[in-house]
Amino acid sequence: MNQTISLPVPAAYSLDSYIQTVNRYPMLSLEEEQRFARAWHDKQDVEAARQLVVSHLRVVVSVARRYLGYGLPQADLIQEGNVGLMKAVKRFDPDRGVRLVSFALHWIRAEIHEYVLKNWRLVKVATTKSQRKLFFNLRSLKQSLNALTFEEADAMALELNVSRKDVLEMETRMSGHDVSIDPTVDDGEESYSPLAFLASPDENPAQLLEREQTERLRHTGLATALENLDERSRHIIKARWLTEGETATLHELAAEYGISAERIRQIEARALQKMRTLIPA
Repeated sequence: MNQTISLPVPAAYSLDSYIQTVNRYPMLSLEEEQRFARAWHDKQDVEAARQLVVSHLRVVVSVARRYLGYGLPQADLIQEGNVGLMKAVKRFDPDRGVRLVSFALHWIRAEIHEYVLKNWRLVKVATTKSQRKLFFNLRSLKQSLNALTFEEADAMALELNVSRKDVLEMETRMSGHDVSIDPTVDDGEESYSPLAFLASPDENPAQLLEREQTERLRHTGLATALENLDERSRHIIKARWLTEGETATLHELAAEYGISAERIRQIEARALQKMRTLIPA
């Protein structure tokens, strides 16, 4: 935000006081949230934006607690999450028809993820979606500081839908020495920064919001809308939006139909647009 918003700061020495303070801010009703969101969205009313932010600071505290297992200061995790919250408020569109908390969660987690990866100083530790999931779940799933047994690794692999080899490799990376993440040396391989680990075209908040909206449409008129699609479009929509667990990528569907990923994206976009016209708001 171009304008400055005054917020309580989660200093480490007064963290308990900070948490007590943010928990005293009342959550907004739907009507209040809509009024403040429109004042910020339409008029850039800084006080309205501040009200949206402070009423959701407790959400940041709740999310930050889930990352305490990485040995990083809770105050810093909260501060990074607050940055994500302010980014969410800046981009929040009250006409989307969803609550701010649902939209903001993705931005809060993204900022905390980047902070965790940056401070763990890992090189190429999580370059794929499954590796990112493994990185952020392995510590919470481990029962002790000892090395994993094959049985424990198999149980984690089953829960996270990866192979035993992936689990053991990630554990090795996480228990190794710190190395620089700065791509200053050209070793002939493509270099990535922590931001690159997180910036997946399939995982930005706007697209995740679209996915949430589509999930809600299941409850009213979804079957009818699907029946009005041709077979290929129907299959693409189901594979991309309506499957449990890992969804199909554009490239996977492109290989299945023998066409380009861009063509799959166009078919998907037209099908979703048609479905929206058929399903009551």
